[in-house]
Amino acid sequence: MRPTGPLAALLLTVAAGLAAAPAAADSPPVTWGIVPSGPDGPGERAAFEHTVDPGAVVSDVVAVSNYTEQPLTLALYASDAVRNTQGGFDLLPAAEAPTGVGSWVDLGEPTVTIPARSRVDVPFRIAVPADATPGDHAGGIVAGLTTRAATGEGQVAVDRRVGARIYLRVTGTLRPGLTVDDVRLVFDGPPLGQPGAVRVEYTVRNEGNVRLAGRPAVRVAGPFGLGERGWTGEPLPELLPGDSVAGSAVVGGVWQLGPMDVDVEVRPETSGGRALEPMPPPDVAAARLWVVPWLALAGLAVVVTALVLRRRRRRRRASV
Repeated sequence: MRPTGPLAALLLTVAAGLAAAPAAADSPPVTWGIVPSGPDGPGERAAFEHTVDPGAVVSDVVAVSNYTEQPLTLALYASDAVRNTQGGFDLLPAAEAPTGVGSWVDLGEPTVTIPARSRVDVPFRIAVPADATPGDHAGGIVAGLTTRAATGEGQVAVDRRVGARIYLRVTGTLRPGLTVDDVRLVFDGPPLGQPGAVRVEYTVRNEGNVRLAGRPAVRVAGPFGLGERGWTGEPLPELLPGDSVAGSAVVGGVWQLGPMDVDVEVRPETSGGRALEPMPPPDVAAARLWVVPWLALAGLAVVVTALVLRRRRRRRRASV
């Protein structure tokens, strides 16, 4: 059994990582790391980034370091990028075969042995298929170690791994763009008509072929723009082509003015320092929420009815 998710993918949310496996009580933990490298060793690169033509072959070097006092043999393989349950960058579980970038990488041997307190530079090749689609493709190179852990029902295999990201941009027509949809609205406020809060949930999707970040914003306004309130959120995590992420917002100070127009906007931003000219326009999803102070209206209706009845009684008395 191989666990997946955060347990099975230590530090795959960073471009260059360090992983540790448990050791005996009287021994330090086994630790290792993996980073992009080159002819002069590791440099300033946070990830492997290349712009390539379909059918091209790219050569590069990955450095695997052993920080312990004994030799260490690690599994070394490439995989495809996925989004984990927290919305961050992750790679497929070790048991799943890659079909994208991970399948384009040739590392030679499936394992690497690193002497104590040493680093090994491993050259590798990326062979881009001739029919690769234009746009951004992401994956990573993993150095992993499987250990046995005791549980209440016996032992389980625990796969600890750390990875270095790969970003490839295949030349061709780029179609950057984020969309926002699946907007859900709830009003939370006092029944007597005082201002409350509009809670907004939405989904942002990358339906283009370029990785993007984005910044969400929400506008709430009553008829003719009355009582307008706004909210601007923190930047979204990087979205790879085909990715989606759920978002939420709370817009406070909203008066109960009946029909409220709600606009959810996402403004694309570049990711990874790659400029896009021109930047794609923001996408806006419009929705409407009825916010009516029913208790206050009911009380007002009672008062108005009482006044009308009183006026009618006065007229009847005056006519007698």
